[in-house]
Amino acid sequence: MWSPRRPVLTAAQQYAILKASAICTGNGTLKPGRLSWRFEASPSPLSRRYSVRIDYRQGATPLVFVDRPDLVELSAGRRLPHVYAQKPPRLCLYLPSSAEWAAEMRIDQTIVPWTILWLYYFEEWLDSNEWKGGGVHPKESD
Repeated sequence: MWSPRRPVLTAAQQYAILKASAICTGNGTLKPGRLSWRFEASPSPLSRRYSVRIDYRQGATPLVFVDRPDLVELSAGRRLPHVYAQKPPRLCLYLPSSAEWAAEMRIDQTIVPWTILWLYYFEEWLDSNEWKGGGVHPKESD
């Protein structure tokens, strides 16, 4: 059955949705076709708080970074798992070629919860040294 494709959400629409979201209360900046959003996240009641930044260019893959605390420092010399880059740590939340995320989707309903889940598995990895979050590990850059 044919169904029409949903329109791409503009950066301004994504920004307005993030501003109204209860799950990722934060602040950001909006420029033509681009946004940057910062929020605090804690994957469990016993977890530390993380300062997360999402940089998004309309129609492209959102880039997600943990600005604080320093994940490399927390890893005590181990290479961070499931990231595209070690410094600054750019999280791998899904396989881009798998169409798990598309520009028609809301960042607050996809990227934000996936980030919080990644942080949960990161904390588990800190303790066990085993990445239990699944997924295909990306090629990373330093």
